[in-house]
This record gives sequence, structure tokens and C-alpha cells, in this order.
Amino acid sequence: MMHLIGQINDVVNWPLFIVVIGVCVVLAVGLNFIQLRYFVYAWKHILFPEKSKESHAGKVDMTPAQAFMNTLSSNLGNGSIAGVAMAIYAGGPGAALWIVICGFFLMAVRFAEAFLSMYYAQITPESTTRNLGGPMLYLRHVPGGKALAWTYGFFCLVFGLIGGNSYQTNSIRLSLGKTFNISPIVCAIVVTLFIVYIVFGGAERIIKFSVQIVPVKVIIFFGTTLVALAYHYKSIGAALALIVESAFAPTAIAGGLLGFTLQQAMREGIIASTFASESGLGTAGVLFGFTGSKNPMKDAITSMLSTFISTVVCFIVALCIISSGVWNSGETSTALTISSFQTVFGSFGGYAVSFLSITFGIGVLVAYAYIALECWLFLTGGRFVNVFNFLYCLFAFGGALIDVSLLSAAAPIPQAALLVMNLFGILCLMPVIRKNVIEFGKHKHAA
Repeated sequence: MMHLIGQINDVVNWPLFIVVIGVCVVLAVGLNFIQLRYFVYAWKHILFPEKSKESHAGKVDMTPAQAFMNTLSSNLGNGSIAGVAMAIYAGGPGAALWIVICGFFLMAVRFAEAFLSMYYAQITPESTTRNLGGPMLYLRHVPGGKALAWTYGFFCLVFGLIGGNSYQTNSIRLSLGKTFNISPIVCAIVVTLFIVYIVFGGAERIIKFSVQIVPVKVIIFFGTTLVALAYHYKSIGAALALIVESAFAPTAIAGGLLGFTLQQAMREGIIASTFASESGLGTAGVLFGFTGSKNPMKDAITSMLSTFISTVVCFIVALCIISSGVWNSGETSTALTISSFQTVFGSFGGYAVSFLSITFGIGVLVAYAYIALECWLFLTGGRFVNVFNFLYCLFAFGGALIDVSLLSAAAPIPQAALLVMNLFGILCLMPVIRKNVIEFGKHKHAA
């Protein structure tokens, strides 16, 4: 099975890499680089939101602000810790710069998927949207229609159970085992009991917890990484120079026993940025689609910041690894990130990364409890909620015990399917997005 999954990933990676580049460029140019023009506006809107009683309509699960926080929670996961380290291992230091470059373009993709989710929810009768949100709604308006929407919902559910659930519980188990020497079965039971409490508390409990954990994740992350960078401040300049040189080197640059080329750096950086920020997968659209927003343009512009923050987090992790000098040690994944922290915190470095991994994993685990639930409700017509709750808990328990290599190999397959379907839908609906962006610009300047 591992061999088969590996072969599928090898075949999918390059076409996926090309698709992401193409769509990102088309969106950025077609929307007149909206991520640059409204960057300051987005920060203003999120930090100083307009007080309005009509920010959302009807009975909704969350506000646009809560959708933003839940999106950020799902984006700040172990992909920022393990995924970035794996990108540097496979693509060299240059992958770090391509993560940033791709992240900039992915901001326009995040805007598009959030806008379409709220726009079509706004113009569709409420009776048909309660169990129909995000890409499941707007994909009905492109070639393939209902069949494509149903297929997306199915793969999103699968990814929610594997990547958003099992992979996270596995990371949490590994971290608890490494840090506190807790046995796998005890870890699995503890994590599963936590998930039972969360999912059987309904959407309100899921959303409330997910919003509350975001500040904790952000404070812990920046607190530890800034200390690490301050410790290696003399190496930061050289690290940045190496990143730039490696990112654009036409020939191989030696790194330990490996040689890293421009091709490797680009591919690994772009794939890591896409999967870590989840921009283009449409999962953020699922969250924003159920807000009942009456200001889809403003809230979609704000949503771009979740991709920006995720990109900054990824680059800081990469800079910690490279400036510490351990990037070519031969280690990969979380072990490489731990090694970089150990150069600063000694034996406590493992504790710091493990604690980050646990908090990041919990945040993603909870956020995907809502995303996967909405996909389940769409596929089942709003029925069998308790069956889903049991299934989510079962995947949490099993994920904590299964071999991590199988999960790491399996998760990219539904991710790739979601990415292709969602980007196809966005491209087809580009005229709708562009028209609304132009109208918004005219009204904003007129005001």
C-alpha cells in the first residue's frame, strides 16, 4: 500500500505544481493584484471591524470574524512545523523563499474561495444552503454541477478524517510520547476523550474552542521562535543570503550529501506553501460559507490575512532551521525542527517543539470537526449527525496508533483532488469574481 500511494504521489506532484502556478498567476493578474491593493485595508477591517447589526443574516453557526479565526486555526497546523522542515530537506534552503512567493499569490486564491462561498450563499435561498456551503455550493454553477459538488464534499470529508483528524492525533501522540513518555494507547484514549467532549457538544462548542486556542498557538509560536532567532541573530544575514541564492540557482548547490536545484526548491516550496496554508483547497470556503455575511467582498479581503499569517509562520520556522545550521544534517520533518530548537534551548528544545506540535494539532483537529461535519451533512442531507461524531472519534483514536508514514503518504491524495476541483471552479467563476472586485473598487473610491 505504501508503495502504491508513493507512486500516486509521484505522478500527481508535478501536474499539481504546474496547476497551482498557473491559477495563482491568472488570479493575481485578473484581480489586479488584490492582495497588494487591499493589504492595508484587510488589516484595518480585521483590527477595527465596523460595528453593524447586519453583518450576517438569518440563523448562522458563526460570524465572519469567527470564520477567520477558525480558518487561521486550521491553517496553523503541523504542516508549519513538519511540512516546512520536509520541504527544506527535499528542496534545500531555497524552498523557504518559494514558500513566501507562493504564499503571496495564494492570498488571491484564498480571497476567491472565501468570496464565492459567501456570494453564492447570499444569493441562494436559505432553505437550500443550510447543508450546502463553500465549494459544495459554488461548484454547482460550473460544468459538472451537482456531481462535481458531491465529489468535492466526499473528498473533503475524507481529507477531514485523515489529514485534519488522524494525522493531527498521530502528531499529538508522538509529541506526548516524546515529551512526557506517555504510551501510545494512553495518548490515543486521552485525545479521543477530548474529541468526544468537543464533537458531541455541537457546532457551538467546536467554534468556541477553536477561536479560543488561536491566540494560545500564536503566542507560544512567536514567543519560542523569536527567542531562537535572537539567539542566532549573527547567522540570520547569511541564512537569508543562502535562501535567496539557493532559490534561484540554475545548477545544484551542495547541501550535505544532497544537491538542490532551482526545480527542487520551487516544487517543494510551492507544494509546502499550498498545503500548509490550505489556500485553494476550499476548506476556508466551507467555514465562510455558513456565516451569512452581507459583506462578502470585505470579509473575503480580510480572509487573505489567514494565508499571509500562515506564510509568515512557515518562513519563520524555515529561518530558524537554516540560521541554526542544522538544515543539512540529514534529519527531516519534526526531528529537524527539534534539532534547530535544541541549539538554543538544549534538551528543552524538544519540549518546546512538542508543545507547539500539540497545540497546533489540537487547533486543526477541532477546526476540522466543523469542516468535516458540514461535508457529512451535505452528503447525507443533514442526517446521522451522531454517526459522524462516532466516526470522527474513531478516526482520532485509530490515527493516534497507526504508522505516521502511512498517514503522511495518504493525506496528499485527497488534498490534491480538492485542490484541482476547487481551482477549476474558481477559474470558471472568474468573471463573477472580477466583476464584483471592479464594482467594489468603484464604490470604495467613490466613498
